[in-house]
Amino acid sequence: MPALDAAQRAHSAALLALLRSRIEACGGWIPFDEYLEQLLYAPGLGYYSAGAAKLGAAGDYTTAPELSAMFGACIARQCAPLLHSGGELLELGAGSGALAEVLLTRLAALEALPDRYSILETSADLRGRQQQRLARLPPALHARLRWLDCLPAAGLRGVILANEVADALPFQCYAVSADGYAERGVALDGQGEPCWSERPATGALHTELVRLSASLPQPLPAGYHSEVCLRLGPWVSGLAAALEWGWLLLFDYGLGRSELYHPQRMSGTLRCHYRHRAHDDPFLHPGLQDVTAWVDFTRLAEAATDAGLAVEGYCTQAAFLLGAGIDAELAAAGNALDRARRASEARQLLMPGEMGEVFKAMALSRGLPDPPGAFRVQDLRRLL
Repeated sequence: MPALDAAQRAHSAALLALLRSRIEACGGWIPFDEYLEQLLYAPGLGYYSAGAAKLGAAGDYTTAPELSAMFGACIARQCAPLLHSGGELLELGAGSGALAEVLLTRLAALEALPDRYSILETSADLRGRQQQRLARLPPALHARLRWLDCLPAAGLRGVILANEVADALPFQCYAVSADGYAERGVALDGQGEPCWSERPATGALHTELVRLSASLPQPLPAGYHSEVCLRLGPWVSGLAAALEWGWLLLFDYGLGRSELYHPQRMSGTLRCHYRHRAHDDPFLHPGLQDVTAWVDFTRLAEAATDAGLAVEGYCTQAAFLLGAGIDAELAAAGNALDRARRASEARQLLMPGEMGEVFKAMALSRGLPDPPGAFRVQDLRRLL
């Protein structure tokens, strides 16, 4: 791992002190999702709340919109028919603003600009970066932007877009033994450092683990440990309440439930990202690394159905992009250098060993009987 500089050490130490205080105040133990809440979102100190670079070469990981403008161009192609008569496009967690920049530019070229392009961003630091980047848009496009502090209560007609947002919700960790289920939380070791600590699972978590195990082709074996995000349901419910008519498009890494909780995946999917290194130690460099887990797309689909949305499409990112016209984006390259660059980007977006199959796309709708056309290339809803 790259060494920390003095400012990074001070930042991490400040968050660690806050975490120690929280753990001690709670009797020496907190559930992992509460630890993660502080780790990621503590004001001024959490990973998403502080000012360090997160995306791109200088950050910790790269998202599809940062990797290639073709990702946003393909989404624009799918949204254009719905937005030709106006409406709103709401992007959740807009990162650096790269996706918003491409979408507004391409939708303008397709004569399908939304009346408003709203961004819901909880990070003040990222909001500032987005505003700085998007200020360079032409005035006619920039005038359609607005930043929200919370979801609209209702009445949105158009598209809600969430790229790598569901994986950023704090999740709980659990372990299975011959005696039942344990919740994996965080305590302090003899040196006052955060460490794993287990307690019997109770309440909503225990109920959910019993239900989860019963829904699988075979029960979870002893020695198994993984993650479950109980916040996905309320999150989808809030989005559904805001959407009066249109699509909710989700892109994230994950699987359907039976694949995600396969007995061979004994150690779960928790991953940490620091300076483009991936590892599984959530206690390293508090506040300076991202901590995430794969998304249970079955849980997303169940929550959507419960909230009155229809699950219109579910496929790999590769299938979505192929159906959304990435071949046309490649063909539009102007010269040999541009063709080579776009071909390299396409490989990372499409190949199974890169983003192509690990990342999934899901279309949820209200009032629309058909999914965006890209979802007709591949239908994986049977795997949910």
